[in-house]
Amino acid sequence: MDADAAPIVVGRITAAHGVRGWVRVASFTDPADNLLTYQPWLIRQGDAWQPLVVVEVRRQGKGFIARIQGCDDRDRAQLLSGRDIGVPASELPEPDEDEYYWFELEGLRVVTTAAVELGRVEQVFATGANDVLVVRDGERERLLPFIAAVVLEVDREQRVITVDWDPEL
Repeated sequence: MDADAAPIVVGRITAAHGVRGWVRVASFTDPADNLLTYQPWLIRQGDAWQPLVVVEVRRQGKGFIARIQGCDDRDRAQLLSGRDIGVPASELPEPDEDEYYWFELEGLRVVTTAAVELGRVEQVFATGANDVLVVRDGERERLLPFIAAVVLEVDREQRVITVDWDPEL
């Protein structure tokens, strides 16, 4: 992983909570509690990332509520609403062999076993059964399941994913 890269988005401040400056937080980590292990959080301010010190966090429903240092009223909390929470890629644990962070897959070329170029991974999303690669080549979009029967190799160094896939599909 590139330690100098832009922070990796791991959550979002979704709204103000109450009148004392607490904010609602959605975690994008799996499990969701992993978000709480990163300190400080970085939040996007335009094109820049600024550190944000979390004083206290509590689980609430499917997400969390957090008290942020220097945020003591609802007006300040509302200014944080909609902001992404990021962490440096170097803070993330190394994935196990044959495991990948979604951000590592985005932008990789996708080729078939017959060397037919299918495009680049535009995004990755989860379904109940497996993750799915959204591969785009110009106007054409393909949804490829990220399963061993389809994804044969991910070469991080060459930035290419080899798949067993019919290019006509």
